[in-house]
Amino acid sequence: MAAAAPPPPPAPVPSPPNTVPEDETPVGHPVFARVRLAQPSDVPHIHKLIHQMAVFERLTHLFAATEASLASTLFNSPPFQSFTVFLLEVSSQPFPEQSQNPLYPPKIQVVNLDLPIDDPEREVFKSGGSDVIVAGFVLFFPNYSTFLAKPGFYVEDLFVRECYRRKGFGRLLLSAVAKQAVKMGYGRVEWVVLDWNVNAIKFYEEMGAKILQEWRICRLTGDALQAYGNTN
Repeated sequence: MAAAAPPPPPAPVPSPPNTVPEDETPVGHPVFARVRLAQPSDVPHIHKLIHQMAVFERLTHLFAATEASLASTLFNSPPFQSFTVFLLEVSSQPFPEQSQNPLYPPKIQVVNLDLPIDDPEREVFKSGGSDVIVAGFVLFFPNYSTFLAKPGFYVEDLFVRECYRRKGFGRLLLSAVAKQAVKMGYGRVEWVVLDWNVNAIKFYEEMGAKILQEWRICRLTGDALQAYGNTN
């Protein structure tokens, strides 16, 4: 008896598309997410996001940033050489084609959700298009490890607006920073987390981060810092 023909090899798994094919009906509620470099025209949105973050962290008494102070300090150096901001934008439609920043082409991903997102502030956070909404940001800058003898990135702020949380968007932002660090040959990415924010701690641990319990933040600011300006 002749042997049966072997089964055909499995077809390769295609990469997730950046757009929904025209001849297919999306499953659930697709959200197009884009991580891109911020630019000076984004400062009003960045300022509002920072204020919302201060409210969430119960630190509004420390919030003193203005749009003017952000505009004068954030964009004085090329991206990745100093302060860098990635913006997270979302849309229910594919993002229109536009000229790309050669230093960081935008990263686009489609997220399928079971339910649509109800954004009560969508009009406030519209960005360059009728259906493009700013949903979050991450601000980071280079630091240096003498033990590794390598530069790294320090994440100052990572924030996703409330209605977009627990949907994978925070992971997109942090992954974008980590991927850029690897691309540049950097040795680590570091940040801090409030001890009461157990959801964030769990999220960071799931992403592979180690929580360093033995370290404490030391900070000179305000009058304590200014006092050194009066010394010889």
